[in-house]
Amino acid sequence: MSNDALDPVAATAEYGLPDPSDIMAIDSLLTSDELSLRQRIRDFTDQQIRPDIADWYDRGIFPLHIAAQLGELGVLGMHLEGYGCPGRSAVEYGLAAMELEAGDSGIRTFVSVQGSLAMSAIHKWGSEDQKQEWLPRMAAGEAIGCFALTEPSAGSDPSAMTTTARRDGSGEDAGWILDGAKRWIGLASIADVMVVWARTDDGVRGFLVPAGTAGVTAIPIGRKLSMRASIQCDITFDDVRLGPDALLPGARGLSGPFSCLNEARYGIAWGAMGAARDCYEAALKYAMERLQFGRPLGGYQLTQEKLVNMLVEIQKGTMLALQLGRLKDSRALRPEQISLAKLNNVREAIKVAREARTILGGNGITLDYSPLRHAANLESVRTYEGTDEIHLLILGQHLTGISAFR
Repeated sequence: MSNDALDPVAATAEYGLPDPSDIMAIDSLLTSDELSLRQRIRDFTDQQIRPDIADWYDRGIFPLHIAAQLGELGVLGMHLEGYGCPGRSAVEYGLAAMELEAGDSGIRTFVSVQGSLAMSAIHKWGSEDQKQEWLPRMAAGEAIGCFALTEPSAGSDPSAMTTTARRDGSGEDAGWILDGAKRWIGLASIADVMVVWARTDDGVRGFLVPAGTAGVTAIPIGRKLSMRASIQCDITFDDVRLGPDALLPGARGLSGPFSCLNEARYGIAWGAMGAARDCYEAALKYAMERLQFGRPLGGYQLTQEKLVNMLVEIQKGTMLALQLGRLKDSRALRPEQISLAKLNNVREAIKVAREARTILGGNGITLDYSPLRHAANLESVRTYEGTDEIHLLILGQHLTGISAFR
């Protein structure tokens, strides 16, 4: 490669040139505040995540110290109002999710579990005392939460949950006894509070279970091939006794947890495009530097076709996520729209990651490069918060008016 050849990604940052990858001028659709926030999160990712993520992933550890940093950054419960929460817009939260997942899906997942799931559940359905007790500390990253819905035999069908909560005594002062098991619960082993969903005589209800409660066991799931810089656990509840104030008073039925799942799915639609963009940029840089048969890989037609196909899907997916965010900020967002974006963006992000790896050749299977790590992580992202099949059926029911879930 000649000395005067320009790396498009580096040149954009160094010389302030228009980003050649933003063909559709998506940046022009963002406000100055949104662009500023995006840059702040991007800088954080570059400085605090990228230097160590390969090591964290290789060793299978979650960097617990990052919780306080993310709290200081203002991305925990970012879209929530009051109680020490940042109260930012849906688009701003989406941009943050995109930039964090460009670093790693596991880091964005932490933000999602903390803010979109656990904090959202308390904010939406909790009592005033519960909100005051937990939300300020969780927003600061001083307390960590988890969201326990999925069970060993009830993943896509939470209506089949077998975890139960029964009354312990009678009258207003009666507490609860919790029994059952949950699986694939992010952050459970380090959580200060668990949001647990259980079947009661009054339908599915939510409960807050503080760390250290007798009868609760959370064990991290090992031997993972995906989301290695993240924590997912098995939890068992054995005759767990809770006070009457453990109940989330506002949540009745599955609409409670589903409302939180939609918050998480929204962030995923943005985050997946961050992972895809990082893969594309890694492949583009490599293609401009790697010489084969006397010229850069980027000078060959087949390589250019791959790069273009990747960019087309990233531009489309980012515009889809932005439209999703504008709808959410205008309070016009519907569940089927979230399903469409989650389905499309994760599915296409995996394709981008795999295609990017092919440009990297054999070097692409090492942790020196990000695409295969992203591809492995995205397999988990594709599964949680609703598999492809679940979102297809949600959309199918929307189109035909006929439920095909059973």
